[in-house]
Amino acid sequence: MKRPKRTGWRRILPTWRMLLGTFVIGVLLLIGLFFLGYSMVKIPAANTFATKQSNVYLYADGSQLARDGEVNRENVTLAQVSVAAQHAVLAAEDRDFYTESAVDPKAMVRAAWNTATGKGTQSGSTITQQYVKNYYLAQEQTVTRKVKEFFISIKLDRSESKDQILEGYLNTSYFGRNAYGIQAAAQAYYGKDATDLDPARAAYLAALVNAPSEYDVVAHPENKAAAVARWNYVLDGMVKKGWLTESKRATMKFPMPKEQTVSTGMSGQRGYIVNAVNDYLIKNKIVDSDSLEAGGYRITTTLQKSRQNAFVKAVDDKLISKLDKKNNKVDNYVRAGGASVDPKTGQVVAMYGGIDYVKQYTNGATRGDFQVGSTFKPFVFASAVDNGSTTQSGQTITPNTYYDGTDKRAVQGWSGGAYAPENEDEKSYGQITVRKATDLSVNSVYAQMAVDVGPSKVKQTAVGLGIPADTKDLQPYPSIALGTATASVLDMAEAYATLANHGRHGTYTMVEKITKDGTQDIKLPESTTKQAVSRQAADTTTSILQSVVDNGTATAAQAAGRPAAGKTGTAEEDTAAWFAGYTPDLATVVSVMGQDPVTAAHKSLYGALGLQRINGGGAPTEIWAQYTKAALQGTTASDFDLDLQAGAETVAPPTQSTATPGTGGQDNGGTTGGNQDNGGTTGGGQDNGGTSGTPTNGTTDGGTTDGSTTAGTTTSGTTTAGTDSGTTTSGTDSGTSTGTTTDGTSTGTTAGTDTGTTTGTTAGDGGGFGFVQ
Repeated sequence: MKRPKRTGWRRILPTWRMLLGTFVIGVLLLIGLFFLGYSMVKIPAANTFATKQSNVYLYADGSQLARDGEVNRENVTLAQVSVAAQHAVLAAEDRDFYTESAVDPKAMVRAAWNTATGKGTQSGSTITQQYVKNYYLAQEQTVTRKVKEFFISIKLDRSESKDQILEGYLNTSYFGRNAYGIQAAAQAYYGKDATDLDPARAAYLAALVNAPSEYDVVAHPENKAAAVARWNYVLDGMVKKGWLTESKRATMKFPMPKEQTVSTGMSGQRGYIVNAVNDYLIKNKIVDSDSLEAGGYRITTTLQKSRQNAFVKAVDDKLISKLDKKNNKVDNYVRAGGASVDPKTGQVVAMYGGIDYVKQYTNGATRGDFQVGSTFKPFVFASAVDNGSTTQSGQTITPNTYYDGTDKRAVQGWSGGAYAPENEDEKSYGQITVRKATDLSVNSVYAQMAVDVGPSKVKQTAVGLGIPADTKDLQPYPSIALGTATASVLDMAEAYATLANHGRHGTYTMVEKITKDGTQDIKLPESTTKQAVSRQAADTTTSILQSVVDNGTATAAQAAGRPAAGKTGTAEEDTAAWFAGYTPDLATVVSVMGQDPVTAAHKSLYGALGLQRINGGGAPTEIWAQYTKAALQGTTASDFDLDLQAGAETVAPPTQSTATPGTGGQDNGGTTGGNQDNGGTTGGGQDNGGTSGTPTNGTTDGGTTDGSTTAGTTTSGTTTAGTDSGTTTSGTDSGTSTGTTTDGTSTGTTAGTDTGTTTGTTAGDGGGFGFVQ
């Protein structure tokens, strides 16, 4: 039967078949679009910002030292977030998270309707969708982004567990105060870790996610009522879901967050320490620089907060507070560096880098461009004892061995070139024991001792103690004894810690523990120690360094109130003053340096602090003493347990016994290079600068005198205008060198031995090294 045609207005109405067809086509089209979108939209890599974290640096006691990076975020596992905090966030943002699907179409439609009808902008996103937006996508409000968010959320819900998604959400959400993630938020608002959040504090942090800036009741007290209302909403939700009891809820009071700490970034000592720790991690191949840049590391350092504070206070009290930068130009050049090491463990327990990292970028503790001066001399003596070295006349070198301390005395037994170093203030000491020469820091004695031991052996000993082999100007020349090398304060602290530890060397460490993303423990290098020098060598060196504190240039160190050993030092032209010292429990090095704040050029410290000169026995030793006293406060003082070299008795004989000049079979370091006229490099057979037998008629070969002039017969060998007559003018010497200087040349030396300059530089003296004390 044929259906009648529709007429009139009914012709414009769709039939049920048309409606059904349209519906079916629409459904099929939506299904097609869904599957097309599902297949086309891939889960992308995380956006750069979402994976960016800060590295957190902690003191040894676990308190926070610093946090680096532009993004204040520290990822934690879900297990490291208190259950109360997890429930609070769910109550605030998505109470049915664990039972619902990845997307909630009804909530999305409701949110769109409320926004369209003026009821306020609302989010219809589940926690999964919010996490996708934070972690994988950008924050722009576009249809394209919402479509991607929709499909990625569905896919993510199929590939990751609810716990994984919640963990990611907690680590990527923004809580205000530049805190990304709940761990950073817990620290920013309450100074706690996320694992320690109680329901009240957790509920406030959860409330912040909705409006981070508005709900910060410290920054915006006018919004406190709204923030408290949101806080109550979260707690009520926790009760409704059974996550919090009514009785406990009734007793809760709003937990006011702490005042916001203004970010000081890397100011103060933080920047110096963070950079030093990072350098340590990279140098030891623990973490590479790219990984550190990405962040996410929690680094527990060996630095002890109380000692760190004590170091800063000591520098402020003994140096910085005394500067008058306005009225004294030189005071603007003053900088300082310090490092303190536990000799038994090799751990760096404190470090001073400068007055403020944001004002003085270069770390005074790790920079390696200032001469260490006479703080190097103990390494020469330790090498002498360790190698069983003898003087040119064959006497074993001990604290009681006599040397000629005459100013500008040319070293004997070195064929690499003439070298006649100047003593401080051009003072001559005549016959003097090694112990006394150490007390007074006599250059002429230690330059000769370096030749007696062999400069190559001295360098080897220094490297064994902890000085890096590639240290600038650490060369096997006689001048090595005067500290021309530019080791860092930290390097020197490591080496002195080795002496304090009876010669056993363990490379310093600055990191006690390091984890990645809160879970992965990063393997640290095995702690190994080796006997760098014999115990007798180290302990006998300690013995003479105790004398420096008791009777020498470092008496200010006695203020520490502890048995102490140490050595002062001054760089060429007084550009740096040092004190390196230790007790049985702590090795610390302090350096005061001069640098132009504009050009960065090294500057002399003459006139700084209103003093004629700054030397190692002044501010550096005073800083050392105050710091050491504070750092060891409350601990029992212990004496040095020393195993001394034979012949190292405390009291030296009143005079030196007569000895026949000669080499005594001394090895002066062997071949160290080619034919170089620099007082440093020798080649082939070593000329020990003296005869093998008794001199005849008061004449020696070339007018040279024995490296340890005795009270017996010696020569003076006058030289005029650089010409050696090879004859004597007096024939006998009362125990000191009697040579004279004419026209800038020294007696008893070959032509051109001494330039006669006040810097102590000789013609080709090992690279033109000047005077260091």
